Amino acid sequence: MAKSKWAPFPYPNKTFDYPGDKLHKAWPKLHAGDAEPFPDEARVAVLLKGNPKLGKTAQAAAIAEALADAWRAYHRGDFEAAHAAGIALGPLGAAVACKAMGIHTTYLVDDEKTKLARFEAVAKLAEDAIRALPREANAHYFRAFGWGRYSQLISVTQALAQGIAGRVRESLDQTLSLAPTHAEAHLALAVYHAEIVSKVGGMIASLTYGAKASTAEDLIAKARKLAPDSPIVHLEHGNVLLLLNGKRGEDAAVDAYLKATKIKPIEAMQALDIAAARDLLE
Repeated sequence: MAKSKWAPFPYPNKTFDYPGDKLHKAWPKLHAGDAEPFPDEARVAVLLKGNPKLGKTAQAAAIAEALADAWRAYHRGDFEAAHAAGIALGPLGAAVACKAMGIHTTYLVDDEKTKLARFEAVAKLAEDAIRALPREANAHYFRAFGWGRYSQLISVTQALAQGIAGRVRESLDQTLSLAPTHAEAHLALAVYHAEIVSKVGGMIASLTYGAKASTAEDLIAKARKLAPDSPIVHLEHGNVLLLLNGKRGEDAAVDAYLKATKIKPIEAMQALDIAAARDLLE
């Protein structure tokens, strides 16, 4: 992908910095949404042992620290540095590289062609990671994320016709088979069901694509239970309510967006999610 300028994170906050052991202590809250395991030496050593092409187990400690630093950059909003660091680590850094580019593109890129190119790059980077580390849930999740965001830009109808929606569903199903507590995958799958139902109607959605409003509602409920303090859960809850109910869902959607805005952000993505919820309330 051609190099392009990365817009700076607009809400810098010293509390989003997690030096040293602070990252490990905050990790469960920081990653309540994506269920990413903490990148310590033991975990990296296991991954290297299972795939020696990625490096020697003697390098595990150094790789783990580099990976932790990449996530530190991501959480404080230095998305370009996080992406570059993740890319430098190969498949081991794919999750942070994908998330850094994916979140930056979602919120801080305006040009549609650039968005399409970046979301496709996210999906393809994740596909490379799947080939190297097929048991990594977030490799599958970010394949779904990339193609999912891509499909939202070209329209649900085109995505269905081109088979992109099928890739998203397959990847999300695989994510949840590997990580059943992955709240963001539950959210994304809820949106998948809701968008199809909204576009083609309940009967065709169910018979042709296996998409159901009731499934979207169940998935949202699971995500809310798994990560109640994650603004993205309430933001997407509001979006799903509007997709499924139209004007009838506006009051409930407003309540969901308000819940997102009342959460105190602990990292950059949360700050961006909250800002997006505020925009929707205006």
